[in-house]
Amino acid sequence: MPSRGLVCPTVTFSVRTQIFGILNITTDSFSDGGRFLAPEAAIEHAGRLIADGADVLDIGGASSNPDAAPVPSEIEIARLAPVVARAHAENWPVSIDSFSPATQIWALEQGVAYLNDISGFPDPVIYPQLAGGSARLIVMHSVQRGQATRAETDPETIAERIIAFFDARIEALTRAGIARERLIIDPGMGFFLGADPKVSLAVLRALPALRAALGLPLLVSVSRKSFLRKLVEREAKDAGPASLAAELYAATNGADMIRTHNPAAFRDALIIWSHIVQNSKETPFQT
Repeated sequence: MPSRGLVCPTVTFSVRTQIFGILNITTDSFSDGGRFLAPEAAIEHAGRLIADGADVLDIGGASSNPDAAPVPSEIEIARLAPVVARAHAENWPVSIDSFSPATQIWALEQGVAYLNDISGFPDPVIYPQLAGGSARLIVMHSVQRGQATRAETDPETIAERIIAFFDARIEALTRAGIARERLIIDPGMGFFLGADPKVSLAVLRALPALRAALGLPLLVSVSRKSFLRKLVEREAKDAGPASLAAELYAATNGADMIRTHNPAAFRDALIIWSHIVQNSKETPFQT
């Protein structure tokens, strides 16, 4: 496929970056596996994420890290259902993080606001259901399908690879009747791009070019990712400052949405940044 070329435009910083708060209802997520398996604990944490500044709850019932065990869709749905029901009752916007077609169809039936697929919706068999739904679709690029692996990839060519992936996938989705304005792109980070931290760093640097080339809203998820932990030699529980640095960089270089374990820290950092660079008289999160 011929290269479309990458340009690096000047990015206008939007102070209203949307925050997706991560809620893992799993046994083996790399950062918080097992903490929120009980419905009461999951619902309590959901409320805390919203209180801390999350605009959307991004809820996952199956881990995607390389060492995670597969989770049948019926178990995944059973984990998700009580929290989705409570979120609807509280009017909390919900994103379902799943690469299972059965779970995605269930989520559409629940009327969730977003579906988030780490495989980028590769299965045409469910495109009619996606087209008939109203949820916005977070289409993620990954160098593998489904659960992450420890692949070796080239940081010099990863940006062009991402553009080629999205060109093909966006065409397939829109051809199936899914409105382009429902699509959000996520370039992937950490093991979804490759084992070498240089690959994720290259993609972070390329965010303005990727957004310009693809012309769709951009979500970035770097929170506690492996490449950050490797660079600073920290465990997941101690990777907050490294995550915040990368999140703030992403938000000021083209990301419209940030998916994070710690909405409060990111919200506060973004407020201060906006006051510094834009001399704002009001915080960007006032209602």
